[in-house]
Amino acid sequence: MTGTRVGAAPPTVPAVRVPRRRGTELALLVVAVLLCVSGYCAVGLARHGSVPPGAAGYGAGLGLLALLAHLAVRLRAPYADPLPLPIAVLLNGLGLVLIYRLDLETPHDEAAPAQLVWSTVGVALFITVVLLLRDHRLLQRYAYVSVVAALALMTVPIFFPAVNGARIWIRFGGLSIQPGEFAKVLLAVFFASYLAANRGALAGTGRRFTRLHLPTGRVLGPVAAIWLLSVGVLVLERDLGTSLLFFWLFVTLLYVATGRIGWIAVGLLLAALGAYAVGSLEPHVHGRVQDWLDPFASIDAGAGPSQLAQSLFAFAAGGMLGTGLGGGHSILIGFAAKSDFILATAGEELGLAGLCAVFVLYALLVERGYRAGLDVRDPFGQLLAVGLATIIALQVFVIAGGVMGLIPLTGMAMPFLAQGGSSVVTNWIIVALLIRVSDSARGRLAAREGG
Repeated sequence: MTGTRVGAAPPTVPAVRVPRRRGTELALLVVAVLLCVSGYCAVGLARHGSVPPGAAGYGAGLGLLALLAHLAVRLRAPYADPLPLPIAVLLNGLGLVLIYRLDLETPHDEAAPAQLVWSTVGVALFITVVLLLRDHRLLQRYAYVSVVAALALMTVPIFFPAVNGARIWIRFGGLSIQPGEFAKVLLAVFFASYLAANRGALAGTGRRFTRLHLPTGRVLGPVAAIWLLSVGVLVLERDLGTSLLFFWLFVTLLYVATGRIGWIAVGLLLAALGAYAVGSLEPHVHGRVQDWLDPFASIDAGAGPSQLAQSLFAFAAGGMLGTGLGGGHSILIGFAAKSDFILATAGEELGLAGLCAVFVLYALLVERGYRAGLDVRDPFGQLLAVGLATIIALQVFVIAGGVMGLIPLTGMAMPFLAQGGSSVVTNWIIVALLIRVSDSARGRLAAREGG
C-alpha cells in the first residue's frame, strides 16, 4: 500500500513569487515614446518634407516625463500594474502630435505648447500622488470633504460668462480651468466611500418595487441627494455630458455595491426620460439632437456642412489606413477640431485601423482599472477603481459616439487626446490612483506569498 505515511507532515508548497514587472513597464514606455516621436516626425515630413526641428526636444521632454513617472512607480508602487502608465504616455503623446498637426493649419492659434505644459503638470501630479499617497484607503477618511469640494467646484462656473452655450469654465486672463473635471474624481471618492461603508444596508431589503428591492431612504437618501444636487448644478450650467457621466457613475457604483442588476434597468429608464425631457425643453441641447437626427440638413439648406457633417466626412476620407499624419483636412470642422472633434483627425489620418488601435488602448486602460478593483480586497478600493475606470469608459463612449453620429454631441474632452488642460491633468490623477490601488492588491499578495 502506497501513500502518505500516517503522522507525516504535509508536503510544503513553495511560495509563489509575485513579479514586479517594472522592467516590462520601462520597455513599454520606450516603445510609447518612440511611437509618439515617429508620429511627430511623420507630420513634419508630410507638411514640409523634413523632420520638424523640435523633434529631438519633443522626444527628450516626453521621454523625461515618462522616466520620472516610471521611477516614482518603481520607488513607491513596485507591484503596480505595468500597463496603465505606458498607455497614458502613448495616448497623451499622440494627443500632442494631433494638436501640433492641427496647429499647422492655425499658426495664430497654437494649442500644442499650452497642452505640453498642462501635460507636464499632469505628470507632476501623477508623481505627487504616487509618492505621497501610500495607501488608497486614506482617501476614505475624506469622503465628505471630497463631496463639499466637488460641489463647490461645480458651482463656481455659474458666476462666469457662458462659452459656446455652457457655463463650465473659470477664466482669469488667458487661463481657463474646467472645475467639473476635478469634481468627477472627488465625487468618485465620495460615492466609493459612502457605498462601501453602507454596503450591507444597501444590499438589504427595504421596499420592493416590482422585482427590484429598494434600500431604505435613510441609507440611500444622502448619496442620492448629493447626486441630484450635482446633476442639478450641471444642468444649470448646460454641461449635459458631465451630467450624464455623473449619473452613470452613480448607477454603476450602486450596482457594484449591491450586486443587483435592477439598478441598471432603473438607470436606463431614468436616463431615457431625462434625455427626452432635456432634449425637448433645452434649446442648446435640442439643437444638438436635431443635428444628430439630420447631420446634413444644413447642407440641404445651403448653409454649408455642420461640424458633425464635417466630422463624418473626415472619418469617411480616412478609409481603412488613413491619409497619413498631416495629410487630412479635419481642420474644416472649425473651432472644436482640437477639442471635441479631435477623434475625427485620428480617424481621417490614421484610418479605421489606427482608430481601432486607439480604442484598444482605451479598452486596455479601462480593463486594467476593473482588474485592480477585482484584485484588491477592501470594498472602498474595489469601488474606487471601478468608479475611476468607469469615468474613462463613459467619456470615451459619449465623445466617440457623438463625433461619429451614434448619439447626440455632448461637450466633453477625449481622455488624454483632446485639447484641455483640466482634462489631461485629471486623467493623470485617475491613472495614479489606479496604479496605487493595483499596487495595494498585488503588494498584499506578494507579502502573503513571501515574494
